[in-house]
Amino acid sequence: MTEVIKLPQPNELSEREKDDAMGAYLMMFAAWAVGLPLPVLNLIAAVIYFYVNKKSSRFVAFHALQSLFSQVPVTMVNIGLVAWLVRTLIGSNGFSSAFFIYLSFMVLINLLYLIFSIIGLVHARKGRFYYMPLFGRISFNRYYGPNAESSSKPPVPPNRPPEGF
Repeated sequence: MTEVIKLPQPNELSEREKDDAMGAYLMMFAAWAVGLPLPVLNLIAAVIYFYVNKKSSRFVAFHALQSLFSQVPVTMVNIGLVAWLVRTLIGSNGFSSAFFIYLSFMVLINLLYLIFSIIGLVHARKGRFYYMPLFGRISFNRYYGPNAESSSKPPVPPNRPPEGF
């Protein structure tokens, strides 16, 4: 028997939660602009954003984790191109056709990442879930699956006067 998972509805989420979830994808654009020559900066920014915002709500944590996971392969591909470019420029061997094939692959991966991130950004701002291929399921299971990490705080006992009054 499967357990029914109650997902937060858009009207149940605060504007802050929607903005923070959207920020996970916006962080990519800011880090991309700054970190294009050094692609690992994008990944570092995504890790920092995730750890800073993961406690705010499961909705925000889901989107931040999905953004972080999707950043990893893109960063690896970009680092590969930068390393190849530096090696080629230092070695002055010239650019091979394999380099341009890899460059085309990198452009395609980054374009797909850009498209998926924009879709995720729009859905997050609307208070909806968007599941990127592969990374969406992993992130969802982490925060809403059967063994989900709960970011909810324990209930606070109500204030009462001291006993005897």
